[in-house]
Amino acid sequence: MLKEFKEFISRGNVVDLAIAVVIGAAFTAVITAFANGVLMNIIAAIFGKPNFDALTFSIGKGVIEYGKFLTALVNFLIVAVALFIVVKALNTMQGFRKRGEEEAEAEKTEIELLTEIRDALVKRD
Repeated sequence: MLKEFKEFISRGNVVDLAIAVVIGAAFTAVITAFANGVLMNIIAAIFGKPNFDALTFSIGKGVIEYGKFLTALVNFLIVAVALFIVVKALNTMQGFRKRGEEEAEAEKTEIELLTEIRDALVKRD
């Protein structure tokens, strides 16, 4: 059982997933700091409050704190947009790399074709 666990942990996918989780947590902290420190201050300048946390309404003796939900929703949307931009940039870079590989493969094919033509001409003489 220990051997199986060691093999499981040693696989690249587990390590990649762990790295992704750590980077994702750090990225979320950066985006949350940006949202709270910059964007929410812009909202405060416009609406007079630094975030939506104070927005509430009462039903009977219960207090519904919908402002905290709105603040979390804004933070989520900012993280989602930032991740979208990062993934889009990575996909674009991978597209450039694939295009470069295809061009190199096409060049290799042209060289092979020219070599075959040369060899055929040499045999014909």
